Amino acid sequence: MRPTEFLRSTTLRWSLGLAGAFAVSTLISFGFIYWHAVTAITARIDSTLEEEAELIAAAPPAQRLAAIEARVHQDIYRNKLAGLFDAGRRLAGNLAELPGEVVPGATVRAGSVRRVGEPQHALQARVLARRLPDGQVLVLARMADELGPFARTLERALVIAIFPALGFAVLAAVFLSRRAQRRVGAVAAAAARIVSGDLRERLPTRDAMDAFDQLARIVNAMLDEIEGLMGELAQVGNDIAHDLRTPLTRVRAALERARENAGSLAELQAAVDRAIVGLDKSLAIITALLRIAEIEHGRRFAGFGTVDLADLLQEIAELYAPMAEDKSVTLGCTAAVPVAVRGDRDLLFEAIANLLDNAMKFTPGGGSIELSVTARDHGFTLRVADTGPGIPEAERGAVTRPFYRSDKSRNTPGSGLGLSLVAAIVKLHGFALSIGAGPGGVVELSGPLSPSSPLAGAGDRFDGSSSP
Repeated sequence: MRPTEFLRSTTLRWSLGLAGAFAVSTLISFGFIYWHAVTAITARIDSTLEEEAELIAAAPPAQRLAAIEARVHQDIYRNKLAGLFDAGRRLAGNLAELPGEVVPGATVRAGSVRRVGEPQHALQARVLARRLPDGQVLVLARMADELGPFARTLERALVIAIFPALGFAVLAAVFLSRRAQRRVGAVAAAAARIVSGDLRERLPTRDAMDAFDQLARIVNAMLDEIEGLMGELAQVGNDIAHDLRTPLTRVRAALERARENAGSLAELQAAVDRAIVGLDKSLAIITALLRIAEIEHGRRFAGFGTVDLADLLQEIAELYAPMAEDKSVTLGCTAAVPVAVRGDRDLLFEAIANLLDNAMKFTPGGGSIELSVTARDHGFTLRVADTGPGIPEAERGAVTRPFYRSDKSRNTPGSGLGLSLVAAIVKLHGFALSIGAGPGGVVELSGPLSPSSPLAGAGDRFDGSSSP
């Protein structure tokens, strides 16, 4: 990465911003510590001055003078000042004069005082004045300069603490920025390869489980899904080409033969009729594929409502009853109690009708088909069982793929899209589709009941029987 790009990187700017915020917070913390310490020391000085003034004022006059002199002479740091004045004349102490801005009886306040022998130097101090019972004025003061060493110590501590901390923060900012840019570069390189067409490429991940890893895993999962969909799309395209080629080839050959060999209008019309049948089959395949695509993209949610599966099952059974009678197949329906679910009634009708149509195709004469729907707790199970050959276990996971047809169904009319359509409808509704073991064919739909269903939450099994 070029230096200009690195300096403009968001990570570096954020890191430097955090370093600046850290420096400001450190200064504020040290300022608060200094203010708090100065306030505490000043309060302690004021309290000491008041206690000393009370003790000296309570002493007899002779001891009062001695106490003042002792206070002055025992101060090896020369921070304490005291004076006893009578009518402006100094009687004792090391104060050269009575401070003009100090009012006897007031609280301790800041003022300027002058020491005996140094009248030209005004000293800043905390000053307290008391008027004694005999009219004299007692003045006690303590230099404010003793806060200076503390302030200088605090300043040194601030310098010692903040500069290494800022240096470390800047180094951390540079390190984090470079680390982030390396990961962004790796992601960008992988994304470029993906854009160029390599859908097997994936974004690099680590075991850190940081934000980059979480985002990369999400994108990789999306790429896995896209790669799978692209593979399915390619396979569907191949299947479409394969399944449409046969009927269209037959249509073309029939028309060619009719053009060359037809000796009458009736023969030509018969050839055209056969061609129309072949074209209808091709159109049916295309229509079914478009139907599956529409359902899989979830465009039918607007038609959702409460559907009674028992009523729907009985309606389908009545519709297929003549077909079952023609084929000498016994069709039974167990659906006496309402079973309400949320879904699209037309799509559910289409899915169940497809399952029943498959059962009709593969159930031999004299066999039977049983439709049933039962409810338990918060869910339902809809079952289509027949006495046909069933679906081998090895093929149960493949029969819902578009155009898949098992060997035994090659000579049976159909496009191989019926169960694919059923699977798409089931997925749209959030239901589950399972193909059970024989004998015979067993297909089950299961899912949750509608919250408005009277059976939702019931613990017993409800069923009944009826025959169309």
